[in-house]
Amino acid sequence: MPRFPRAELQEVVDRWLAANIEAERTGDWRPLADFFVADGSYGWNIGPTDDVMCVGIDEIREIAFGQEMAGLLGWRYPYQRVLVDDEQGEVLGFWKQVATDLDGVEHEVYGLGGSWFGYAGDGKWAWQRDFFDFGHVADLYIRLLKAGKVSAEFSERMAKNAGAGRLPGWYPLGATPSPLWPPSVAAG
Repeated sequence: MPRFPRAELQEVVDRWLAANIEAERTGDWRPLADFFVADGSYGWNIGPTDDVMCVGIDEIREIAFGQEMAGLLGWRYPYQRVLVDDEQGEVLGFWKQVATDLDGVEHEVYGLGGSWFGYAGDGKWAWQRDFFDFGHVADLYIRLLKAGKVSAEFSERMAKNAGAGRLPGWYPLGATPSPLWPPSVAAG
């Protein structure tokens, strides 16, 4: 017997994908936090020295979908494939990162990107972990900045990040308040 009905998980995935498309359109990703339980977690690795971890719906909204998506107007994350595991109550989605510069030219980040979700029931995620090729993302950021092909908001984001040291939600490798490997599999 599956842990969660397949139809229930599929309905959440469909709503999630639609909400992502709306966030891409508006540039406001914060409403996606409504998909998480109050004490949910969302994290990813951010290169060779840091991990990002947001614990609780407020941090998820303000850091993961606010601070970390600031200035990425015109960026899209089209899902290419979504795998649903009703036995584990988990979802794995593979997406591309696509940036549109000021001239309307699209730039795809090389490499695989994806999100791994743990389902809590009632249409909510317990956790989300992302993976992407940080080196290629950083390379695209730098190329677009040097070419002057980014918005003022993106330039402001990069200037703020450059002088800020560790931003809220950033932790040294392995020091996150919730493990990078999701809680349900960290013990396994």
